Amino acid sequence: MQFEEKRFIELHPKSGRLNSKAREVMPGGVPMSWMAKWPGAFPVFVESAKGSKFIDVDGNEYIDFCLGDTGSMTGHSPKKTIKAIHSQVKKGLTAMLPTNDAILVGENLAQRFGLPLWQFTVTATDANRHSIRYARLVTGKSKIIIIDKCYHGSVDETFATLDEEGNTIKRPGNIGAPVDLSETTRVVEFNNLEAMESALKHGDVAAILMEPAMTNIGIVLPRDGYLKSVEQLAKKYGALWIIDETHTISSGHGGMTKLFNLKPDFLTIGKAIAGGIPTGTFGMTQEVANQISKLVEREIIDTGGIGSTLAGNALSLAAMRATLDEVLTEKAFAKMIKLGNLWCDGVDGVIKEFNLPWHCSRLGARGEYLFRSTAPVTGKEAADSGDFELEQFIHLRMLNEGILITPFHNMALMSPKTSEKDIKKHTRVFREMCRDLVRT
Repeated sequence: MQFEEKRFIELHPKSGRLNSKAREVMPGGVPMSWMAKWPGAFPVFVESAKGSKFIDVDGNEYIDFCLGDTGSMTGHSPKKTIKAIHSQVKKGLTAMLPTNDAILVGENLAQRFGLPLWQFTVTATDANRHSIRYARLVTGKSKIIIIDKCYHGSVDETFATLDEEGNTIKRPGNIGAPVDLSETTRVVEFNNLEAMESALKHGDVAAILMEPAMTNIGIVLPRDGYLKSVEQLAKKYGALWIIDETHTISSGHGGMTKLFNLKPDFLTIGKAIAGGIPTGTFGMTQEVANQISKLVEREIIDTGGIGSTLAGNALSLAAMRATLDEVLTEKAFAKMIKLGNLWCDGVDGVIKEFNLPWHCSRLGARGEYLFRSTAPVTGKEAADSGDFELEQFIHLRMLNEGILITPFHNMALMSPKTSEKDIKKHTRVFREMCRDLVRT
């Protein structure tokens, strides 16, 4: 590790100087606190990014398998999206009024995911928050069910976990929780239908908020029939089902919702759908929309905690329209998923070659290796396989070799601009790293 840290500092002198300067105006020298968690003595400062690669201020080029943690799943600065942004910039950025792009985006989203009606936000976090508010309004119930070790942005209700006795408690690191989370949230393990029904039986659950496959704790795939069973349980107990496809859109053109023919009451998504421009959206059924319209008074709609000044702005919608219509196409997803399988095949081959007790999980255009021999079934199993020091070493070694993977786990994402050459380099570097690990 010391060798790689020394090598990192030698490769990034300008980033080091910029970080020292940044510390004068930002805590930790980063625009957001979690950026300080990157491996190395300081974060790498980016100069430019295009397609599957970016260049730092020291002139080092990297193959980017992180892609803004899905925000740039399109590849950096896709031509069609940039063209739409340039065009809209000349016409205005935001006006608190709709543009024609809003209709076109809504039509695209409806076709992809099957929900007829859509609203726009600034982030997927906002989309989740708004869906929860509406669910409580429509059902008259207060509790939200979440999956243990989930992640849905900065939604307060989701920073809960289970203790050894199965009680809901706040997750370690939860900053400034407004209330005891047992008052707002019930936590269940992924793939555990018995626990899901037990949590619903209380009769006070407004909504189930979940990813159709877990991603931010490591990829955890649903068992056969699990998602459809959750859908049925939600209907049985009068809870609304919110599916968050922000990361699982990597599974295909219509996400896992389309792949498994799911019928959620709400669907939320953000990040990739505007090519990197901040945005989010949530869809709803006609039934839910009808109920909302009966309960929300027009004269005080702006005081209810739904929406923000920049939600649905013209620039974001222009970026969304171009990205959804011309970049994240079915053809693009077919290529990305093929590349995702190729990346995972390379990892699997190395794991087998060196007989490592590791496992590589696949989710369409996304892959991840975990430090366990079998696929995790729950978030806890995925979390328990983590090894922070080993992950830091791997990420640092990869950085020094010109490869970036998603921080805080070992995940890679393919864009339409990712190449087989990019993947072959990762396989080679991954093999050399594993060889050295086995030798030590």
